Order: sequence, then C-alpha cells, then structure tokens
Amino acid sequence: MTDAKTALVISAHAADFVWRCGGAIALHSEQGYRVTVVCLSFGERGESAKLWKQPGMTLQKVKDVRKAEAERAAEALGVHDLIAFDMGDYPLEFTRDAKDRLVDVMRAVQPSFLLSHSQYDPYNTDHMLTTQVVLECRSTAQAWGHNPGQKVLGAPQLYLFEPHQTEQMGWKPDTFLDITPVWSKKRAAIECMEGQEHLWDFYTRVAQNRANHFTRNSGGQSGGRDCKYAEGFQSIFPRTVDEL
Repeated sequence: MTDAKTALVISAHAADFVWRCGGAIALHSEQGYRVTVVCLSFGERGESAKLWKQPGMTLQKVKDVRKAEAERAAEALGVHDLIAFDMGDYPLEFTRDAKDRLVDVMRAVQPSFLLSHSQYDPYNTDHMLTTQVVLECRSTAQAWGHNPGQKVLGAPQLYLFEPHQTEQMGWKPDTFLDITPVWSKKRAAIECMEGQEHLWDFYTRVAQNRANHFTRNSGGQSGGRDCKYAEGFQSIFPRTVDEL
C-alpha cells in the first residue's frame, strides 16, 4: 500500500465518515488515493434510535444493519479498505490492544493525511476520545522503539472534520475543500445511512453552506470560482511550504 498515495480516516461510529468527510474520501479516491477508513464502532447503541424503535430489535440486529449501511456507503465513496474494529459505543472505550492495532494500521497505510473528529465534543464524548487516541497513536506510530522492524510513520497532517454543532465544539475551520465534482457520490453514501435519515438534508445544507465559504474565501464575486458543495476541516499541525 505504501507505493500509492494514501489517506486514513478514523471514524468513531458507522456514519461519521459519511456525514463529515465523505466528499474528501470520494474526491481523493478519484485522484488515485487509496483511502482507508477505520470504523471504531457501528453506532449501534447511541446512533440507531430509528432501529431500536422497531419491535423485537436486538443489539446484534442493529449492528448488522449499521455494518451493512457502512459497507454500502464505503463502496459508493470509493473507499479502498473499510476496517471495522467493532469496539462498541456509548461509551467507546480503548484497550491497549485496540490502540496498538490502530498504530499498526497507521504504519501499514502510511497516510499522506489523517481525518478524524473535533478535539472537544460535550454532546458526544466518543468523538473527542477518538481524536485524543488518534493523536496518541500517531505519536506512538512515529516512535522507532515501538515494534522495531515496522516502518515508522512520518508526520501526516491531522484534519479535524466538522462536528454537528460547531459553535459548541471550539472547532474552527482553516481549510475548505470543493466536493462539487463528487457530490452525487456523497449524497448516495448519505442515503445508505437509513438508520439516520433525519440527518440526510441537514448534512446537505452543511455542504451548501461551506460552499459559500469556499467561494467567499477563494475570491468571491471578484474572481473566485463557483462551488456548490464543500467540506470544512481544521488542521492540527503547522504546514511546511516552499512559497505562500
């Protein structure tokens, strides 16, 4: 995998990678990137209310449905590899083995960049725990003394994708990505998430709003190109450039 351009998404629940960075996945897949998605849980306890309201529902049935939804969405987006950790949710808890497994994935994928959740999310502690662990595992994956013999990780940027209520999360985007060319793929993936149909149009509006911000910041009426759908991200680490 290391000979190709790669990217790695770490998603706390089955649908997070769809709502928050599905456009980035589809766009980079079309550009030749092999995008790996680690799905830590299926959101079976906390993000599947529609399913739990059905008579006779069980935890395993919910997991099976959400797993199938995630697989269909990943296919629609062009995900190279969908890895399900099946760790459970609400609460999401990491063992040492789970962290080491994530380090192994990072080293195997050797991503050009990482995508995960906002660092603060009082509405969903699974999200902010995920990013805390992603940062820990990124650091461990760079350590030559951890599992000597494995290829160590370089220094990929970590982009934080947009949380559900940005004003409450301290999330401040510094990067807007035009996903207009692949919007149909993201919308198709969104519609795979039947367990959370109430969010389909919400995240469509988010993409439209971010397109306005993309256009405004790329020149607006004085020369910026048109953009109908976009995603916003917050970068964690400084960027190294040869010119501004």
